[in-house]
Amino acid sequence: MGNTFKTAFLLTALTLLLMMIGRAFGGQNGMMIALAFAVAMNFVSYFFSDKIALAMYRAQPVTREELPRAYDIVERLTQKIGIPMPKIYVIPTESPNAFATGRNPQHASVAVTHGILGLLNDEEMEGVLAHELGHVRNRDILISSVAATIAGAITMLASMGRWAMIFGGWGGDRDDRRGGGGGIAALIMLILAPIAATLIQLAVSRSREYQADASGAHYTGNPYALASALQKLDAYSRRMPMQATPSTAHLFIIQPLLGMNFGNLFSTHPPIAKRIERLTGRPAEFIQ
Repeated sequence: MGNTFKTAFLLTALTLLLMMIGRAFGGQNGMMIALAFAVAMNFVSYFFSDKIALAMYRAQPVTREELPRAYDIVERLTQKIGIPMPKIYVIPTESPNAFATGRNPQHASVAVTHGILGLLNDEEMEGVLAHELGHVRNRDILISSVAATIAGAITMLASMGRWAMIFGGWGGDRDDRRGGGGGIAALIMLILAPIAATLIQLAVSRSREYQADASGAHYTGNPYALASALQKLDAYSRRMPMQATPSTAHLFIIQPLLGMNFGNLFSTHPPIAKRIERLTGRPAEFIQ
């Protein structure tokens, strides 16, 4: 039940953070509005975070006839692991990557990019899909999807607050405004909110990647295939970066390049070289 507890803790922590933001901007009324917003966000995060993430990357569902290669691999692995067959999606980008999402193994989806299908051979593809099914089996997908949705909401609120402050909007209670306290508190929240959201993502993300790598290697019995896939994905994604948002970067098997923005200050993934070293037991000197 570890991940269920983590999810509850994450939802509670982010609810309190939203209420603090509301208090800083709008006093008692702002806090109550933020609480109502948080309750709605928690509901949406639990039931619809997977659909939001898939829609964000324009992922299209595919049938067995359209993508027999991935279906055959996933079907074989799910029977071996003992989990239901997830829905399979393709993301229309040439940048190679993949992610899993959903609130539990019964409502799971695995998305692969168009680019990864052409880049990897069958063994490497099996390693990547086994890694993603490791996330499903380990029940990581709910907590990572919830983190993506709510971190995005916090960042969006902070951005709205920044504009509101520029144009003389939210300023806290009248007494606070007179003393300047509300403005200072709001400014602090604007700085802290995206950092807090990102730190929560980091806390749930790095150890999960190592664990999913180990699970994927165990399911296939071939850690070198996943290591080879990671090496290729790292090299090709640098040449062909994927446009991703900081709030969803942690979902992917390798970190998308986010460009020059806030998200680059924090890496949600362990270094590829370390992941390969853990998989193969040998130093990954061929990785930069």
